[in-house]
Amino acid sequence: MKKIIIAISALAVLLMSSCTKEFVTVKHNSSEPQSEYYINESRMFEGLVAAYDPLKWYDYFYQYTDFQMMSDIMADDIYCGGSNDGDQPSLVKIHYYTSTPTTIVDVPWTVSYSGINRCCHVLENVDNVPGMSEATKTLYKAEATILKAFYYNILWKFWGNVPYYDTNLEAPYTTPQLSADEVYENIVTKIEEAIAMDVLPMKQTPENYGRVTKAMAYMLYAEAVMYQKDTERYAQALSYMKEIISSGQYSLVADFAGIWAETGEWGNESIWEINYISEGGVRDWGSPIATGGNVYSTLIGIPGGVSGQFDDGWGFSPVAAKAYEMYEDGDTRKDGGIYNHLAVVGEYGNGINGGRWQSTGYFLLKYIARTNGNHGFKASNTMNYGNNKRVYRFAETLLNAAELAALTGGDGSEYLAQVRAIRNCSDTDTSIDGIIEERHKEFVGEGKRYWDLVRTGKAASVLTKANRQFDGSQPIDWTENKKYWPIPQSECDKDPNIVQNNY
Repeated sequence: MKKIIIAISALAVLLMSSCTKEFVTVKHNSSEPQSEYYINESRMFEGLVAAYDPLKWYDYFYQYTDFQMMSDIMADDIYCGGSNDGDQPSLVKIHYYTSTPTTIVDVPWTVSYSGINRCCHVLENVDNVPGMSEATKTLYKAEATILKAFYYNILWKFWGNVPYYDTNLEAPYTTPQLSADEVYENIVTKIEEAIAMDVLPMKQTPENYGRVTKAMAYMLYAEAVMYQKDTERYAQALSYMKEIISSGQYSLVADFAGIWAETGEWGNESIWEINYISEGGVRDWGSPIATGGNVYSTLIGIPGGVSGQFDDGWGFSPVAAKAYEMYEDGDTRKDGGIYNHLAVVGEYGNGINGGRWQSTGYFLLKYIARTNGNHGFKASNTMNYGNNKRVYRFAETLLNAAELAALTGGDGSEYLAQVRAIRNCSDTDTSIDGIIEERHKEFVGEGKRYWDLVRTGKAASVLTKANRQFDGSQPIDWTENKKYWPIPQSECDKDPNIVQNNY
């Protein structure tokens, strides 16, 4: 008999406001047949919360696999860092495009399929729950469908050709592996189905921050369509961006640095964030999926810290000097998103002033471990920083609209101009290249750059040994066969029908 196991320690951080950090804690812990578990709306809501929970596990689940970080260390703005090139060797190999089936991180694979499994539980059981209104059932189905698409989007972008299912598996727990194009088509079709249900709000109320919205679904749709270069869906994606813009529920924030402070969580510019909390955080090394904060802030923090500003960190993901230098003076993103430690300590590098491997002296201010950023923690001080993961911002909506307008023969310069004006940027190039460069400046350290380089055909010319500050240690240039990671060997061993990627 199929069983469902709800583990309560990990279900706490779905619903919270930026002010009160309220959240739902599921107190039920049991192993019951599904037919006996989902007996009322309260139980079904627990199942929905459980479907959100793996979003937080990418940060750390016995491997450091923050999905923005893994994307960024493959691009040209962020290095791998750490104590040396033997520190977190799986990340170093990702950074150098030398991963193999036995070295590639497998946690993003496991976490994504865990999320998919939980979404399927909701979709398979919600219609049979007594006492729920049809409107609530439809809302839960829309949320679970979009979440499932988000998890598949992670798998699709990193691995491309992956096993795909929409109904939970039974023994022997295998399903056909689809091509990357087939996975994409399933992702966007499911997003379209959820949008057509017409139940998702454009923006959530504070007590529901973290739940899926129509705007989040639109952004996920545009991201997938643009990465696939699906020209037939460009017009629809543009229409969705325009709908977000015209809704008036989101706006750009003038204080760029403020976006990344705790007080900036779920601000006017935020479309969707993954919630973390420090207050009462019990996340620890032996319980990485417990309720609490993130460890990513510690991972990328400044070794030794800066008194009164930043806590001690481990020096991963240092920002390239050229990334800091690409901004003109006065651009608020320069010092609002990157911390220039060189200005404090002077020379900073390998073994100098606390510098570690690939040290540049520049750190990602957006997510860095700030003093008191783990306030109220109860377990590990390093694993409970409360920085929410900003996944989609309104600035991206505008830049998507600008690019999609240009791609469909229109003029998106008005959208581009809004971003440049509020960031105090004087650039005037409105070409596709100009828009991509604006994205470059806007999203340093947000996991966008690598995918932009790949989808625009620039990766092979940009991601070269010669174009990196530490080119002497990088063994190879990026090539087209590096687009997809090797599938973990452990997964191939479980199912001999899985075809390994050409890595």
